[in-house]
Amino acid sequence: MTELRIEVDGGRHWFSPGATLSGRVVWRLEDDAEAIELRLFWFTSGKGTEDVAIIDSVRTDAAGRAGDQGFTFPLPDGPYSFSGSLITLTWALELVAIPHGTTERIEFVMAPTPVEVRLESLGRAPLGHGLNFNPSRDKR
Repeated sequence: MTELRIEVDGGRHWFSPGATLSGRVVWRLEDDAEAIELRLFWFTSGKGTEDVAIIDSVRTDAAGRAGDQGFTFPLPDGPYSFSGSLITLTWALELVAIPHGTTERIEFVMAPTPVEVRLESLGRAPLGHGLNFNPSRDKR
């Protein structure tokens, strides 16, 4: 039986920009793993081009069949988690067994408040109040 598990301290699913995300990873595999790697990243989904950026990673070489390891990641100041009608940006941790390719992923919110930024509410702000939209320049 294969098991990969990511445990975030306190079971939290929301972090402020600049906070520290810490916890523990656990693995139980049928065969020895060359390595176990935990990745902190964000990705976009929705219409248009999808992007991904790996911010940091922790690798345990010669991981064997079973083990556990603590981790700590300082979070950057951005980008914030957000969602809109066309695109969403999601933060996640992903644990990968190499070369097995087995993965486990958990998603979380990184924003100033415990909910992701909703782009629909930003679209109603008057110009000059945080939005720099120029229709003649931003045609796509």
